[in-house]
Amino acid sequence: MSPGMAAQASSWTVGVRPGKTAGCGRPGRGAPGPAESAVAVRWRRQIARCASGILLGELVPVRAAVAPPPSLFGLARSPPAGVDAEPPRISESRQGPEARPAPPPPRPAAPGRRRRRDPPPRGLAPCLGETASRAPIAPVGSGAPEGTLRGGRDAPGTEDAGSRRRRAPGERGPPQTARPPPDRYPGDPRKRAPGAPGLSPTGSLHPIWLLCNREAGLVPEHFSQAPQKLSFYSWYGSVRLFHFRVPPDTARLHWLLHASQESSRACPDVEITVHFRAGAPPVINPLGTSFSNTTSVRASFCIRTLFSTMLLGNTSVNISYPAPGDWFVAAHLPPSSQKIEVKDFVSTCAYIFQPDMLVMRMVEVSILEPDVPLLKTLLSRPTYLKVFVPEYTQELRLELQGCASKDGPGCPVQLTVGTAALPRNFQKVLTCSSLSSSCHVLLPSPPWGRWLQVVAESLAEPPLSVAFSAEATLTACRPWRLTLHRLGQNSSDQSNNTSADQLPHPGPRAPGPCGRECGGPLRLLSYPLLREDLDVLSVRFQPLDGVMVLLRPDLLSVMRLHLDTGMDSGGSFTVTLRANKTEITNSTLIAACVNAASPFLRFNASLNCTTAFFQGYPLSLNTLSPTASLTIPYPETDSWYLSLQLVCPESPRDCEQARVRVETTLYLTPCLDDCGPYGQCLLLRRHSYVYAGCSCKAGWRGWSCTDNGTAQTVAQQKAAALLLTLSNLMFLAPIAVSVHRAFLVEAFVYLYTMFFSTFYHACDQPGEAMLCILNYDTLQYCDFLGSGASTWVTILCMARLKTVLKHILFVLGTLVMAMSLQLDRRGIWNLMGPCLFAFVIMSSMWVYRCGRRRQCYPTSWQRWVFYLLPGISMASVGIAIYTSMMTNDNYYYTHSIWHMLLAGGAAFLLPPREEQVEPWACSQRLSCHYQICRNDRDELYAVT
Repeated sequence: MSPGMAAQASSWTVGVRPGKTAGCGRPGRGAPGPAESAVAVRWRRQIARCASGILLGELVPVRAAVAPPPSLFGLARSPPAGVDAEPPRISESRQGPEARPAPPPPRPAAPGRRRRRDPPPRGLAPCLGETASRAPIAPVGSGAPEGTLRGGRDAPGTEDAGSRRRRAPGERGPPQTARPPPDRYPGDPRKRAPGAPGLSPTGSLHPIWLLCNREAGLVPEHFSQAPQKLSFYSWYGSVRLFHFRVPPDTARLHWLLHASQESSRACPDVEITVHFRAGAPPVINPLGTSFSNTTSVRASFCIRTLFSTMLLGNTSVNISYPAPGDWFVAAHLPPSSQKIEVKDFVSTCAYIFQPDMLVMRMVEVSILEPDVPLLKTLLSRPTYLKVFVPEYTQELRLELQGCASKDGPGCPVQLTVGTAALPRNFQKVLTCSSLSSSCHVLLPSPPWGRWLQVVAESLAEPPLSVAFSAEATLTACRPWRLTLHRLGQNSSDQSNNTSADQLPHPGPRAPGPCGRECGGPLRLLSYPLLREDLDVLSVRFQPLDGVMVLLRPDLLSVMRLHLDTGMDSGGSFTVTLRANKTEITNSTLIAACVNAASPFLRFNASLNCTTAFFQGYPLSLNTLSPTASLTIPYPETDSWYLSLQLVCPESPRDCEQARVRVETTLYLTPCLDDCGPYGQCLLLRRHSYVYAGCSCKAGWRGWSCTDNGTAQTVAQQKAAALLLTLSNLMFLAPIAVSVHRAFLVEAFVYLYTMFFSTFYHACDQPGEAMLCILNYDTLQYCDFLGSGASTWVTILCMARLKTVLKHILFVLGTLVMAMSLQLDRRGIWNLMGPCLFAFVIMSSMWVYRCGRRRQCYPTSWQRWVFYLLPGISMASVGIAIYTSMMTNDNYYYTHSIWHMLLAGGAAFLLPPREEQVEPWACSQRLSCHYQICRNDRDELYAVT
C-alpha cells in the first residue's frame, strides 16, 4: 500500500439534533393569506437557504400538521388557522458564507387575472411532500403488525417518493397531491402515535421530509416498518427485530429512531438500546454471559439513549456508502427484574419503537473496466465509480494516474473503496498528496462476483477542478476443479481415500501476470459442495466425492458454501475439521480460514485470515489438537468460503512430500446443540424472516444455554420437581370432601386438575427431572383449564343452586373457559372473568336467602369461623402470591404454595351436603354379602 493510503476512521455518525432547528421547513409567525399570496415565494426562499446551508443528505423533519406551500404541491387553498405563514430566517452559521440573498417578493397580480406560478429554483431537488400509500402484508402466524414501505421503488402498489407525474398539456404548476390531515395530538409529544412525529394513532399519516441536497445525481428513497412494543430483555425472543434492505449504489443511509408510548399516564424514563448490523441479525449479550468455547462472536454496533430523548425524535444514525443488502435493527429495554408478571392484571407502560430508513441512491455511476484507464474531472461533486470483481480474483490493484489540478502541484483527490458495514469498517481510503510517489492501493482477495464501489472526491476548493485517470488491474487464475466425471470415478472406487494421483490437472491458465501456476506458488483446488436443505434453518454441506479432503503444501483447497439465500442468517453455522493423527507430523500444521465474500489465499504470508474487506475466522490442526470446531451465530447473508492448506512454519522442506486427509463437517442449524439439555430452541418470526433463539431454564444462561454461573444443581432440580408435582396431592382433600358430601362432579373436576397439573409440571422441568406423558402444549392447556374449572365449580357449589341449573352452568362455564384459553392462554381475565361471574351469582343467592330468612347466611357462626374464613384467607393469600410475589428464582416454592392454598381453600369452602341427601357410603350389608348403597336398598325392598 502506498504512503498515501490511510484507513478511514469511521463512515458513520450518530447525531442528536437539537430541539429547535433554525430554518429549513419551519414556518414563522404571520397570518394566513390566500392561495396566490407570497407564501409560496417565502417557501422557495427557505428551500434555497436549505440548499446553500445544509450538508449533503441532511434531513429536516417538518411537522405534518404544517400545510405545504400551495404553489409547490398544487393546493388551491389557504393554510389552516394557527399555522405559521412565513418561515424565519436561517442563522448565519447555518447559511454559510455562500448563502444567496432572498429574491424580492413578486408583484401582486392584477384583478381578474391568474398569476403565473414560478417553478422551483434550479439545481435543487424538489422537496418531497408526497407520502406513498401503505402496502400492508397479511399477517402470518403470530399476527404481529406487518411492515410497510413508504417511498420505495420496490413497494408494490406504492409510488416512488422521488417520482413526479408529467404535466398534461396546458396544465400550469406542479401536479396536485393530497395534503395530509393535521396532527391529532399537536401539543403533547407523549400522546403521539407510534412512529415519526405527526403520525395519527391509526398510523395513516406519514411524516413529511424536506430533503435539502446540494448535490445532483442522488435519488432519495424512504423505507419504514410498523412499530413494535419493546420488552425488557431476558432472552433473544424479547428483542424487537426490524429487517430492511438497502438498495445498491447507496451513497447515504440515514436512520431515524422514533419512540412513543401507549398509555396516557406518566411512565418512567428508561434506557433504550438499539443494535445495528449488516447481513444478519445482531448478536448481543446484554446480560454479560459467556458463550461456548467453539462459538466466535463479534460485538455489534449499538447506541443507548433515554426514552425521553428518543421521544422528541432527536436520535439518528448516518452511514456513508453503506453495504447493500440486508440490514437489521434490534431494540430492547434494559434486562428484566426476573419477576413473573401476570398478563393484563396490572396496566404497565408500553414503549413503542419504530425506525425509519432514508437512503440517497447514486444515479450516475461510471464503470471502471479492468486495464482500461478512465479519465475523470472532479468539481465540487463526488464522482462515483464501480468495478466488477470476477470469481477467482487473487488481487485488485487500483491506481491513480495523470492527476492534475489548476491550483498547482499535487493531487487533491481522495478515493474511498468499498462499502461500510457496522460494527467494523473495512473501507479503504486512498489520498494522493504527491505526484512523485506511486498512488495506488492493493486489495488482496476482494469480494468475488460482485461490484466494488469506488468514490472519488476532490480535496481542493469548490471553484477548482481536478483531472485524474483511474485504472484497475486484476490478478486472477483459473482454479483446478474436480469434474463430475472424475468425482463419479472417485466415489465408485474410493470416495474417502482420495490420493494425490487422482487430483485433476489444471485447465488453461487465465490471462494476467501469473508466475508458475498463478501468482507464484499459489495453486487453487476448488471442491464442489452439495447443499442439502433438511428443515427450516437446517442445511448440510458435503463434498460430492465424500467427506475427506486431501491437503498438500503446494495446493490451496477452497470450498464454497452458499449461505446467500436470505433465509440462512437466522441460524448457527458450524464448521468441524478432523485430521488423521497418523498423517500429521510435529512440523506440519493444517491452517484453515472461514471467510465471507472471498476466500483467504495467502497462507504463506500470514495466518490472520484477513481479506480486503472481511476479518475471517482462523482454525488450526496439529498433532496435539487434531480436531477443531467453529460456530458462527447468525452468519452474514453471503457466499462463505473454507480455505485449507498444509503448511510447515519451521521447515518448509519437510512438507514437500506430506499429504494429510481432513474430514469436514459443515452444517447450519437453528441453535447450537439444540440449546443443550437446559434450554429450548424456539423459532422466531418477523414478517417472512425466520430466526432462532434459545430459552434457558434451571438458572442456565447464555446464547446456547451453556453458562452455568447461576445454574441449579441436579439435586436442586429434583427437589424443585418434587415440590411442584407433589404439592398437587393437596387436591386429595377437596376430592375426599366432595365425595363425602355427594358432590361427584366437583370431585372429578378436582381429580382432573390434580392429574394434569402434576404431569404438566413434571414435563416443564429441565434436564434429568423431566417426564412428559403427552405433548407439552397439551399438558399446559389441560392444566390451565383444570385450574379455572376448579375455581368455577367451587364458587357455583357455594351458591347452592338447583341441581339441574348448577350442572348447566358447570358445562357452560367450562366451554367458555376452553374457548378463552384457546384465544389467549396467558390472559388472566380469560379465567378471572367467568370466576367473577360465578362470584356474582353466589353473592346474589346469599343476599336473596338473607332477605328471605331475615338473618345472615350462612346462619351458623361455626360455619363462618371454622370453614369460610379459613378458606377465604387461603384463597386470598394464594392469589396474592400468584399475582405479585413470583419470580424466576422462587418460582418452585411460591408456585407449590399456590397449589396447596388453592386446593386447601376449595376443601374449606365447599358447602355441607343437602339435608335430604344422605352420605355417599355403604353402611349396611345384605345377607348375600353384596354391598349395595342405601338409596338402592330402599328400592330393592319396595312392595309392588
